[in-house]
Amino acid sequence: MRALTEDRPKGLVELAGRPLFEWQLRALRGGGVEEVAVVRGYRGAAFDRYGLQTFENPAWESTNMVASLRCADPWLRQGPCIVSYSDIFYGAASVARLAAAPGDRLAIAYDPDWRALWARRFDDPLSDAETFRLGGAGTVVEIGKKPRGYEEVEGQYMGLLRFTPSAWQRTTALLDSLEPAVSQRLDMTGLLGRLIAAGVEIGAVAIAEAWGEVDSETDLAVYEAALRAGEPASARSWG
Repeated sequence: MRALTEDRPKGLVELAGRPLFEWQLRALRGGGVEEVAVVRGYRGAAFDRYGLQTFENPAWESTNMVASLRCADPWLRQGPCIVSYSDIFYGAASVARLAAAPGDRLAIAYDPDWRALWARRFDDPLSDAETFRLGGAGTVVEIGKKPRGYEEVEGQYMGLLRFTPSAWQRTTALLDSLEPAVSQRLDMTGLLGRLIAAGVEIGAVAIAEAWGEVDSETDLAVYEAALRAGEPASARSWG
């Protein structure tokens, strides 16, 4: 998406005339989130117009998503936080459902009906999918690997998480045990996989409304066509 991000962060790319970040703000506030902060990196000053608290990742060029998340450590230590990727959109009901996940464990939102959306985005949905397998008590037991078949993909992780202070403490303990070069380059699914391997429970929260991730201009075209057609009312309407 280089042409669309030459002058702005990816989160400010527009979907149907509105920056992705504004879709997120509407959903977060509608889902009960009272305070919003932004972790900034590439062209971060573009977020100034929103008047929100910001955290800075000065090493954004050489680090990955997990390193950026650690920049928001003061908030993550204080209370429950919904964490959102910058290149997705979703609805308020998804936020509210994730925020209400039981217990104090880390919880992630996922789409059990992912294939309908992936079929619109890719000729072969499995080519871009990652493993996502569920265990008992609504937990994730595998995520982020290359699947060998659809039976290994019980849903797709959305890029929307809920951390509690205790879940964040367990997360930082794991990250501190890694070599700095490893933790700084770690992506989120890589982190989730390591947490699972370390015995940390991750709750799985199924969503039933439409969402999307924007990885390409083709993705934008798919979503905008759906919106023009009056879709989507639910995740299943992607079919």
